[in-house]
Amino acid sequence: MTAENRFAVGIVDTSTLLVLGQLQNANDLPKELMITAVTLAELSVGPLVASNERERAERQAHLQQAEADFDPLPFDAEAARAFGRVAASLRRIGRKTSARAYDAMIAATAISNNLPLFTCNPSDFIGIDDLNVFSVPLPEMQTE
Repeated sequence: MTAENRFAVGIVDTSTLLVLGQLQNANDLPKELMITAVTLAELSVGPLVASNERERAERQAHLQQAEADFDPLPFDAEAARAFGRVAASLRRIGRKTSARAYDAMIAATAISNNLPLFTCNPSDFIGIDDLNVFSVPLPEMQTE
């Protein structure tokens, strides 16, 4: 995607939100970023299941930053209806909805709001009808 055809608004999933500050090319993203309430729910689990204090603090910082930076799109009645279509799409191709419940709910929120989804893990969204998915390249990991 180039700067000329960037979307005005789009949803970033949890994988992309976590690496936003490390992305090399802003043209890979829409001009206005949105997240879903489901992403906040997913981030809320992190500090509670962290294996040590450092990891807990890092995950808490991600959650608090997301809460400060975004007004999330709700998983509302329209998203619930879209979730039914997402689950049916996944079942048709032999994927279990429950295995990727957060992703399915994020996809449903994107569909119900007619917004594209930007993700570092596009394979998580394969086979979902009516979802406009764009791959965001993972940042190169720096070695220390």
